[in-house]
Amino acid sequence: MRSLLLSNPNLSTPFLTHQLSSCQNTKKAAAISCPISRRAFIPRCSVDTPYGGNVPTFNRTNVWDPYKRLGVSPYASEEEIWGSRNFLLQQYAGHERSEESIEAAFEKLLMTSFKQRKKTKINLKSRLKKKVEESPPWIQNLLNFVELPPMDIIFRRLFLFAFMGGWSIMNSAEGGPAFQVAVSLAACIYFLNEKTKSLARASIIGFGALAGGWICGSFLVPMIPTVLLHPTWTLELLTSLVAYVFLFLACTFLK
Repeated sequence: MRSLLLSNPNLSTPFLTHQLSSCQNTKKAAAISCPISRRAFIPRCSVDTPYGGNVPTFNRTNVWDPYKRLGVSPYASEEEIWGSRNFLLQQYAGHERSEESIEAAFEKLLMTSFKQRKKTKINLKSRLKKKVEESPPWIQNLLNFVELPPMDIIFRRLFLFAFMGGWSIMNSAEGGPAFQVAVSLAACIYFLNEKTKSLARASIIGFGALAGGWICGSFLVPMIPTVLLHPTWTLELLTSLVAYVFLFLACTFLK
């Protein structure tokens, strides 16, 4: 019908007029209802959601005391502080302000613990220094010949002389520890010569340490019950073990 009207403009009937008006009314109704239906299916943007969503927030953010903020005692150990920090970060993960508050309290407690350890260490050194200054003169003169080297040097030399002792024990059934004692004495003199820059002084200290260890071993070893000793361990072997200890102390801690 519509095509007929378009092809012949002079054609007009009441029925056609009624059809056109009903079509226009239908379009208006659709235009009114369409935005409502579209609005119902508009996807929401993430900006429209509230900050943090459903993530729980830390309720002690404004607490000034770091111990109370983390929920630990002022006498808590570092393990307890670490555990509380990890638990809270896991519980409030995803909320940036809560995580920053927890980390700030944790870092403050770490700095406090570091300062206390440093202060205790300084106090210990000052106490030892004071004790040395108040000691008798002969003790002060004796301590002037002693030094404390770095820990890596101590462990390296301890491993060397421990190896010599183990080697002597393993070869105890075949022969005496003469070779191992000679090597240990040479190593002791070498280490002392590096510190003193005097081969004569290093040799005197080395032979003195060997003699002192051998004499002390000769007196101490017979006092050990035979039940505790291996049948193949001779008096010479046990005395050499004591000598290794004296050589280690001489080349490590003497100046």
